Amino acid sequence: MRHQQKYLLLSFFLLALAALAPNLFVAAQAGLASLSSLAVMFLLPSVFLIFVAIILAKRFNYVDLYNLAINGIVAGIISTVALEVFRVGGFKLGLMPGDLPRLMGVLLLDQFASGPDNWSDVAGWAYHFWNGAAFGLIFSLTVGPTKIWHGLLFGLLIGVGFMMSPVVKSLGIGRFGVNFKDGYQFAITVLVAHAAYGIALGGLLKKWNDGIPNFLTRIELLKDKSNF
Repeated sequence: MRHQQKYLLLSFFLLALAALAPNLFVAAQAGLASLSSLAVMFLLPSVFLIFVAIILAKRFNYVDLYNLAINGIVAGIISTVALEVFRVGGFKLGLMPGDLPRLMGVLLLDQFASGPDNWSDVAGWAYHFWNGAAFGLIFSLTVGPTKIWHGLLFGLLIGVGFMMSPVVKSLGIGRFGVNFKDGYQFAITVLVAHAAYGIALGGLLKKWNDGIPNFLTRIELLKDKSNF
């Protein structure tokens, strides 16, 4: 019983930490605080603690949790490459109003006045790919052995959430980009890019997580044991 409880506690801890990174940019664009200060207070500590938790999972011999976490992070990073194929393509075709990773980097290093440079680009792209890894971690832990359509749905939900967030409002294009050019190009580009992310994520984790129970299954097992 205690083994399962510790396993679940560590799983919830990982989920909470993973949820931090993608929401910091949203919080900054909502005016709650600067992204640079949020990165110092929350982003860097959360990244560090995620890897500490993964090491603890390995140390406590929580093999399933360790594999779910590593698989999710790696799959999330690879799937972000799939997203970027369509996002960069859309940006170069003028279907998006700006280069988001570059904007992230400028805000992370607090150099909006001076503009982007090589270091801010590295920071922005690193943050962008870490967000993809964080979403992959969340998906892997909650869904475990998945199906491709689960990943597709997950990717689309991320895309819709992004287009409803304060980020697009700060870009001056309205929710779903209705005020940008023809009013649909931005939304289509975002949805296609996130669909590519989700399909890649679902496909990778369908193979990598095969036979590994997710934490929801662990909760059911714990409930069954407590009924005896």
